[in-house]
Amino acid sequence: MKNKSSIIHIIGAGISGLIAARVLENYGYKPTIIEGSYSVGGRVKSDLVEGYTLDRGFQVLLTSYPAAKKYINFETLKLQKLLPGAVIFKKGKSQTIGDPLRSFSLLFPTLFSSIGTFSDKIKILKLNILLNKKRIDTIFKEDEKTTLQYLIDFGFSEAIIQLFFKPFFSGIFLEPNLDTSSRMFEFIYKMFGEGLAVLPKDGIQAISNQLKDNLKNTKILLNSKVESVKNKLIILKDGTEIESDFTIIATEASPLVTNLKNQENIWKTCDTLYFETSKRIISRPLIGLISEENSLINNLFYHTSVKTTTKGDHELLSVTVVKKHQLNEKDLIKKIREELLQLCNISDAKFLKRYQIKKALPKLSNLQYEISSTETKLTSSLFLAGDQLLNGSLNAAIISGERAAMGVIGTLQEGLIVDELSS
Repeated sequence: MKNKSSIIHIIGAGISGLIAARVLENYGYKPTIIEGSYSVGGRVKSDLVEGYTLDRGFQVLLTSYPAAKKYINFETLKLQKLLPGAVIFKKGKSQTIGDPLRSFSLLFPTLFSSIGTFSDKIKILKLNILLNKKRIDTIFKEDEKTTLQYLIDFGFSEAIIQLFFKPFFSGIFLEPNLDTSSRMFEFIYKMFGEGLAVLPKDGIQAISNQLKDNLKNTKILLNSKVESVKNKLIILKDGTEIESDFTIIATEASPLVTNLKNQENIWKTCDTLYFETSKRIISRPLIGLISEENSLINNLFYHTSVKTTTKGDHELLSVTVVKKHQLNEKDLIKKIREELLQLCNISDAKFLKRYQIKKALPKLSNLQYEISSTETKLTSSLFLAGDQLLNGSLNAAIISGERAAMGVIGTLQEGLIVDELSS
């Protein structure tokens, strides 16, 4: 079983699965990916609607992600840069803030904004210096507390927490109370400080498509939903049985493996709604943050503020909701339109599409940055991948996919083929 003829399957064509296939190919193997939907990408997907490319949830790529640098060719993605700042809306008025050290155009708006005290601005500088010096592995060894408690302990005022930190990081963590681990806050803050937030010109799925197109010896089976995984056997929903020497589950494993049935992941949810408007109220590529405590909208972004391959007739606006609600789609759209008018003076939002994303990010504690290849091994023939093993990020998805593939390769090279799962 040490030769390259071993039958290797990967369940899930998301980022982790595609990376796993790439690593296996690098070592001379020819895996097969089994994907339940009609295309690759998992959560990193886009659709074409009325001439606009709609990402499934507002997502950006952080160019400082170490794992992304290793596997993604940034140049061919035609990445469009977002400015390092935000437009904050409150009581019908807006203010622009940003990092003046990285974008000079944000110097004066930031200096003269009333977002936070002078002391807050000094503390932001101190935080920048602190995290610039701190190694990533050190961040993930720190004691965990909530991000909110971290900001309070750092000495930030309640005003800047409510006006900036809460809406900005709620949009990243997809939860409104900043309950997310301080490890994740420090990591993401550091990544923003060391690189750029960018969007591919063809939409976020361009990342998934690039990873797929780089595969030369991998077979991809689309529209093939998996029912269960047993010892060296994959059973599809339609009853098809597929023999497999090794299987990497690069999706949620608990519904597929009998002894994991009670270990289901908890997921964060969100809504992203797309609208067409006649003009942009934010002219530059800056995220808009809603700092009203009772508002449903968390953040908004004009995708047409950067260059896009597809061009509708007007402007494309995404609106993200992270708070839990019981509204049906009709009432949700009505509520969002009312808030856009009241808070942002947007009066002509034509609804395009809603994405109700039930598994947007894994809800985790004891966040980790790394995982060893042996830690991805469930049995001698079954391995796990996915950002839920580490932390909710594209970077973690890439790392876990690489480690799972190396786990298979290591087992093959050592000849450790032992039946452990009863069929």
